[in-house]
Amino acid sequence: MVEIALTVNGKDVTAEVAPDEMLADLLRERLGLIGTKVGCSEGECGACTVLVDGRAVVSCLYPAAKAGGRQVTTIEGLPQDGQLHAIQQAFIDCAASQCGYCTPGMIMSAVALLAEHPRPTREQIEAGISGNLCRCTGYYQIVEAIALAAERMAGEAQHGA
Repeated sequence: MVEIALTVNGKDVTAEVAPDEMLADLLRERLGLIGTKVGCSEGECGACTVLVDGRAVVSCLYPAAKAGGRQVTTIEGLPQDGQLHAIQQAFIDCAASQCGYCTPGMIMSAVALLAEHPRPTREQIEAGISGNLCRCTGYYQIVEAIALAAERMAGEAQHGA
């Protein structure tokens, strides 16, 4: 076992982790952050996507020990001051989730995408979520939601400037 210190959703955390323990297991089973879903445990579906230092990673393949000293953000860490993140709200407004299983990972991938490309093209949105599988929506509403969130966030940035 190795002791690590990391920041999860803005809170400092220390944990003892096994060398083969994955970040998804630490988050879900020991920290109670069950918004991070585990679908395939092979890094193929994207349901377990979280941000590590602002970068989208599949947490089912990311060693927990590697998260030591890093900032981890899960779906639970997105709302601020009781307000949903713009992407979360856009998913609601566009009916971009059906069963909801892929939604947290999809949203976390979208957060990383919009941090890198604040005004993404449709192609950039599609590429940004290409590692996330959704078996319900057909992706149309998801792409629309991300585009809407980008518009809203750009509008907020203009009004705040």
